[in-house]
Amino acid sequence: MTKLAIALCLFAASLMAAQPFLPGQAPARHADRENPLAGDARAQKAGAKLFDHECASCHGAGAGGIGKTPSLRQSAVSGAKPGALYWVIENGGIFHGMPSFAHLPERERWQLVTFLQSLNNR
Repeated sequence: MTKLAIALCLFAASLMAAQPFLPGQAPARHADRENPLAGDARAQKAGAKLFDHECASCHGAGAGGIGKTPSLRQSAVSGAKPGALYWVIENGGIFHGMPSFAHLPERERWQLVTFLQSLNNR
């Protein structure tokens, strides 16, 4: 490996370590959005199915995390603002290795938010 490649790897690693928790990166105008499906049991169930299909391969079937992929059962996730979670789902996190899920319809993204916010209440 060349010195430049090593330097680039170290730089990327330092950027990753410096990045705050993804919901904390959501711009205020997005983070302050309310979940139109909050409290909807059917939306929560639909979100659980979507999670199993779209997210469980990285975050684990029980959302407990796999390897370096974080658990989504943290209070920081269930207690995050709904709009911030939506923003993360829609935009992903390039330095965290999370892809964007903007391909999902808006309603399905809100269903995932509803499910995520229910995790510590189960």
